[in-house]
Amino acid sequence: MTSAPRASLQNTLQGKVALVTGAGAGIGRATATLLATAGANVAALSRGGDDLAGTCAEIRATGVEALEIAADVADAAHVDEACRRIEAAWGRLDIVVANAGINGLWAPVEEIAESEWDRTFAVNLKGTFLTVKHSVPLLKKQGGAVVVISSVNGTRVFSTAGASAYASSKAGQAAFAKMIALELAPAGIRVNVVCPGSTATRIGESTKHQHLEHIRPAVIYPNGPIPLTGHRIGSAEQVAELVWFLVSPYASHITGAEIFIDGGESLLRG
Repeated sequence: MTSAPRASLQNTLQGKVALVTGAGAGIGRATATLLATAGANVAALSRGGDDLAGTCAEIRATGVEALEIAADVADAAHVDEACRRIEAAWGRLDIVVANAGINGLWAPVEEIAESEWDRTFAVNLKGTFLTVKHSVPLLKKQGGAVVVISSVNGTRVFSTAGASAYASSKAGQAAFAKMIALELAPAGIRVNVVCPGSTATRIGESTKHQHLEHIRPAVIYPNGPIPLTGHRIGSAEQVAELVWFLVSPYASHITGAEIFIDGGESLLRG
């Protein structure tokens, strides 16, 4: 799978400070390390554990500073404290990548408990809101860029069996991002949405599937579900490269955009 040479990214974000949520693995980890390669100091936030420590070790290996933050994005006090730590460490914040998310339970709607629905929305949508809300005072000091990691589900694809809570939360993220793109533009803050399709991450390991066999659409793609690559799904690194572009000076006139990175998958499945 091709990827942009990392040497070409060096110094494009020199002197910047980035916050990446969900940074312990997958798209978050790939993004945090790529932004570090580009020269940004990175606050890596996740629920904690060895994965987060590993991300921070990779960040420091590029020669920049890392701030390890164990926090729950659905908890306002946790997010507020995270931003206070960033301010104490660096005095500024230029880039926010709201990536933390869960798949939650995928099941027929009548089998989704209210608590399951609420938890999915708490992490995916409320977590995005809290991340942006508490970051804005620091971003407004000099302007900056926000990228919200949504999904093709809920924005272009509505055929993923049982994913009603997940897709609805992802649709909410996209709407929220466009609202604040307009609201924050006068402060020089750009806000864009990235919608990945099938991507090689570990999020599927924590997804709960329940009784989907009777509600799954009977569709077969003999040549593969991804027009660009057939059966080969995207990588977290490819998504990270798109995020880097959107927060870099090369995207200085882009805000309120919703960009799909899925090899055409959502055009076929939507």
